[in-house]
Amino acid sequence: MTYLSAPSVGPAGPFPSLLEAQTVPETSEADLVLFNGRITTLDPSNPQAQAVAIKDGKVLLAGTDAEIMALAGARTKIVDVDGRRVIPGLIDSHTHLIRGGLNYNLELRWDGVPSLSDAMAMLRRQAQVTPPPQWVRVIGGFTEYQFAEKRLPTLDELNAAAPDTPVFIMHLYDRALLNRAALRAVGYTRDTPDPPGGEIQRGPDGEPTGLLLARPNALILYATLARGPKLDPDAQRNSTRHFMRELNRLGITSVIDAGGGFQSYPDDYAIIRSLHADGELTLRIAYNLFTQKAGEELEDFSRWGRMVSPGQGDDSFRHNGAGEMLVFSAADFEDFRQPRPELPESMEGQLEAVVRKLVENRWPWRLHATYDETITRALDVFEKINRDQPIGDLHWIFDHAETISDRNIDRNIDRVAALGGGIAVQHRLAFQGEDFAARYGTAAAERAPPVRRLLAAGVPVGAGTDATRVASYNPWVSLAWLVTGRTVGGLRMHPPANRLDREEALRLWTEANAWFSTEVGKKGRISAGQLADLVVLSDDYFRVPEDEIVDLEAVLTILGGKVVYGAGGFAPLAPPPPPVLPDWSPGRTFGGYQRRGQGLPRSLVAEGVGTASACGCGSACGIHGHAHAWARLEAPVRDQQGFWGAFGCSCWAV
Repeated sequence: MTYLSAPSVGPAGPFPSLLEAQTVPETSEADLVLFNGRITTLDPSNPQAQAVAIKDGKVLLAGTDAEIMALAGARTKIVDVDGRRVIPGLIDSHTHLIRGGLNYNLELRWDGVPSLSDAMAMLRRQAQVTPPPQWVRVIGGFTEYQFAEKRLPTLDELNAAAPDTPVFIMHLYDRALLNRAALRAVGYTRDTPDPPGGEIQRGPDGEPTGLLLARPNALILYATLARGPKLDPDAQRNSTRHFMRELNRLGITSVIDAGGGFQSYPDDYAIIRSLHADGELTLRIAYNLFTQKAGEELEDFSRWGRMVSPGQGDDSFRHNGAGEMLVFSAADFEDFRQPRPELPESMEGQLEAVVRKLVENRWPWRLHATYDETITRALDVFEKINRDQPIGDLHWIFDHAETISDRNIDRNIDRVAALGGGIAVQHRLAFQGEDFAARYGTAAAERAPPVRRLLAAGVPVGAGTDATRVASYNPWVSLAWLVTGRTVGGLRMHPPANRLDREEALRLWTEANAWFSTEVGKKGRISAGQLADLVVLSDDYFRVPEDEIVDLEAVLTILGGKVVYGAGGFAPLAPPPPPVLPDWSPGRTFGGYQRRGQGLPRSLVAEGVGTASACGCGSACGIHGHAHAWARLEAPVRDQQGFWGAFGCSCWAV
């Protein structure tokens, strides 16, 4: 019997006996026991426990310390979780892990960075170490509203920060900023025509300025980004492992990959398949297939239908159906700075042909649908097909659905429920709520998306991120948004009537998402017989103030009874990560999501990277200089402004 522990933080408190409610074979001996915890099981018959026993990759029993310790034997590993909160492993029902993993080590992540000053300091340093012909890439996961300065860098600031190294910054799906070196690298000149659906902004002399605008779709951003150099296969493999580890750090144990542009099947799946074959996946992955070329959608799904079938694979890596792109004519990109795109009249016929093929092959599907108008037209198609070939058992999905209606004239929510569909919602409006409210008004923002109404209608609802090119992959940003209704910029979008309590939000990130991969009853709870995917948290999700939910992360992540991530006193339980490749990767210096209070590495501050040229403001603080974000990070007090203000700090005036 092996005991493993970390410094105690106090007992978890008494729980009732559960042995009468759960039958355990007399010969059972646990492989792993976690005890002294506050365990949220999400099992209605056993909602809370102190300890959990795991055997053969599944939960054996959750109960009191005494009950679970009785299942320990000579070979059982026993871990004291120090009274910490334990939850089921989080499941992201819509992300782009496979594509994101191939590029993670290439990308400078501004996710969670509190100020433009810090963001530009990071960029400046990365430009100094990135070798030709590679680029510095900041690809999604952030918004200008998260910055203290409430703005993006100017093109002049970008060129000053990186005069020679190409820089590509993609902000949501509305724009990209390129410095002069990047314009040269991609070959954009005064003679380059604007691509369909996009604009290359030009100066008075006709030369490109470096600003690319998505009007009305993001294809110009995708196509330009695709011109950049890629990692070699070994580095892509390393990159994917580090991206999975980053998600493990945040408590994610399963994802549903929604495909993506420039992610062709089967070629771009070779790395993830190799990791699966070698037993190196630290996440469970259900993957959807995303058509790649307008006009060839039906051909794609017909060909793939002969190659793979839904559910093919195992609990670690399995096929999940079609989408989120089914036909290009149905794509309504969510650039809320632009008017809603009008879809062509050909959409219904093209969508019907593809969905009929999917139904014939009994494939589930998911459809990207931002706007209610798109959903109305798609439902017309689905209802028509359903009259000939029932679709109610296929676990089909609308993704996003920010403006899906519950008006009597449309009743699209009830139409989805009647057809057996589900809605996968993401926290995209946590990053774009300000733009949405400015265009459509605060009343519309209050119900975007109408999560409470969806649940009341009996529609399966699951939560996710849509990472990495729009919102951040951090699930705690989503959970905080569902609970508080606030954007990362601080705008209160949702009134109490459209917010969830903490347990409701957690269910959307765990057991509810099992429906979206047709794995109901297999995972999502800490319950006897379910997969032993669980997370020990850095702080108590149910007790921290609302504004600190976003700061949570895992200290121990377990997948199928095996530790895949550990921090602090739990770090020795986890396998060490491989060295980051390449050695100039932004991840080696900066890591991934920037947790509040973490700040820039001190070495960068000491070297003066928080300078006026990096910041772009005209007022240096007498204490912090131009490293304004440090005033929000350094002092171990809640009122940072009052604390530093007493010393004469002026960072909040910037």
